[in-house]
Amino acid sequence: MNNEPPPPSIVWLNGALIPLDQAAISPADRGFLLADGLFETIQVTHGSPRNLPAHLRRLAVGCEVLGLAQPEGIPDALTATLHANGLSEGSARITWTRGAGPRGLLPAGTERPTLLITATPATPAQAPPAPWSVITCRATRRNELSPLSQIKSLNYGDGLLARREAAAQGANDALLLNTAGRLAESSIATVFIRRNGVWLTPPTSEGALAGIRRSLVLAAGWACESPLSQDDLAQAEAVVLTSTLMAQPISHLDHRPLTALPDAQAWAAAVRAL
Repeated sequence: MNNEPPPPSIVWLNGALIPLDQAAISPADRGFLLADGLFETIQVTHGSPRNLPAHLRRLAVGCEVLGLAQPEGIPDALTATLHANGLSEGSARITWTRGAGPRGLLPAGTERPTLLITATPATPAQAPPAPWSVITCRATRRNELSPLSQIKSLNYGDGLLARREAAAQGANDALLLNTAGRLAESSIATVFIRRNGVWLTPPTSEGALAGIRRSLVLAAGWACESPLSQDDLAQAEAVVLTSTLMAQPISHLDHRPLTALPDAQAWAAAVRAL
């Protein structure tokens, strides 16, 4: 039996709901050509997007950094997309680009932004999820000095390199160090490590994205921000990766079994319910 969810059939593109196979974006769109845009992935439960105001605030910050127009009407467009797909559980993705314009790196100022919203049903959940293994990426580093490290940019080149390195070593994900050699995040997620019984995560000044679930964990007082060295990683008792869509316990770090996996599993379950 095929348990894969059906693909989304209806998308929102520039003010209209249209079938996925009819959606077309201009070949001159700067999001496609130059990664000149932003995205947000939002969890959907009971037919409603979770933490939408926080996602929209982060999107607005990204627009300021890139000099993009601020999007309007996203809540209504998102609701229409979810209803059109009959989506109750799953995720939605907002993609916002500068739009099509003339060739050249500098925007002309005449571009018309592109707004694309897609909806994806949830896959059958594992309870609890199977632990992952992760490695420390050596192929590239996270540039904590760049403003792009603070926004959900379409530019995911470093993440792609890191994930390829992880796959080559039989791991599920890779941890990215910053230019100073300290921990920043994984290719797709916030990193929490437990050391001496305390859960810690890198501050955004170290290159960590201001994750939505990360902010909930910190607000609840379940973890503290702290710069984390490679020695801290080597002495970690437990590791959990979090994103909007997951709280994932880690069983092996750089092929070393983590001693407190049951604690990581329990903490991840609590974070998912937060």
